[in-house]
Amino acid sequence: MAELSGLVTRLEAAVGRLESMSLSGGGRGGGGAAVGGGAVAPFVVAYDAIVGGAVAQYLSLSQKIGGDVQKHADMMKQGFSGLRQVLVLASTHQKPSDAELGSLIQPVSKAVVQVQEFREKNRSSPLFNHLSAVSESVPCLGWITMAPKPGPYVKEMMDAGVFYTNRVLKDYKEKDKLHVDWVKAYNSIWTELQTYIKAHHTTGLSWSKTVRSRGLGLLGLYGAGDTRNELFASINKGADITKGLKHVDDTQKTHKNPGLRSVGGPIRSGPKPFSLDGKKWKVENQQNVQGLVISDTELKQVVYAFKCNQSTLQVKGKINSITIDNCKKMGLVFDDVVGIVEIINSRDIKVQVMGKVPTISINKTDGCHVYLSKDSLSCEIVSAKSSEMNILVPKDDGDFVETPVPEQFKTVWNGEKLVTTATEIAG
Repeated sequence: MAELSGLVTRLEAAVGRLESMSLSGGGRGGGGAAVGGGAVAPFVVAYDAIVGGAVAQYLSLSQKIGGDVQKHADMMKQGFSGLRQVLVLASTHQKPSDAELGSLIQPVSKAVVQVQEFREKNRSSPLFNHLSAVSESVPCLGWITMAPKPGPYVKEMMDAGVFYTNRVLKDYKEKDKLHVDWVKAYNSIWTELQTYIKAHHTTGLSWSKTVRSRGLGLLGLYGAGDTRNELFASINKGADITKGLKHVDDTQKTHKNPGLRSVGGPIRSGPKPFSLDGKKWKVENQQNVQGLVISDTELKQVVYAFKCNQSTLQVKGKINSITIDNCKKMGLVFDDVVGIVEIINSRDIKVQVMGKVPTISINKTDGCHVYLSKDSLSCEIVSAKSSEMNILVPKDDGDFVETPVPEQFKTVWNGEKLVTTATEIAG
């Protein structure tokens, strides 16, 4: 019986790897090849190894658990598939503009949104902790838009899910080993991804330095559900590709109709409203948008994010200040701020400092994780009417030490004035 059990286990693992082949484009010799039939890039091969290992194991165990967990895993499978498409394109093209990159990652963003929405719609599920663990950490897939340190970003997003995987372990540790193995398999995806990023994409997604990026603009012609083979087939049409273009009459040509020249402006990543108004970058009402990037910055400019939900924003360069107001489940990554970063009336906010910032203010906010850089350890953190605040300080090995910010205080009269100190139970 023991031999039969071992055989069944090996067969199940093989099935998981076969299922993952559809994620990785049918194997190393298939969809991962460079345009023109070249060899697969080493970092695509390395990613396929994660898909064929940790991801396949997670999918297999999710299928065994069944129900909502299996449905969730099917959505995650699409996210990993979309991520691979981006990696393949990165291996054969130079880095595109931020606007083009936003189009490229749409399949990944769509999968992230589906995963998070499924969790919100199934709060009564008996497997809600499983759904929450995946939903909180699925933004890890957005590492392809994070620079210069995508690895710490993945660590940050993974930590958000660990809270719920620990709950799963607590509930099933003595009941059902299947769920314990599921937690180990799922968490191993992100730990392996961190190692992968450190080896191949330390400062950001590695793009080809030799191939031009003109083909990337064609991605806008296809929906998220189309395969990359359709894209490459279109590119390979050569001169025939123009047959599918619409005729443009003289009234639509800017060189014959000067009035059209003033219409529009430079395209920036992210849906509206996402624009520069004077000296203020307005990022408002963004819903489930991953990979918002502000790169064309100046020292005099400020960023104001208002009523954004389940979105991530990266601010490059050095600016005056950043304000996060009335936002929920938002991630902020920025380089340098010379003034202040304010988080007001918000919930579940994650902030990562890549450079320097003198002051971070947290007001009327429940749930705020601040990841400091080595250059920002002297930062002053001021908080009021807030809870569940944690400051994460980097160690030499790249990991972080998490320390909670006190929420409860004791005030006494010392004979001359009131003296307030944090209570021990507040940490």
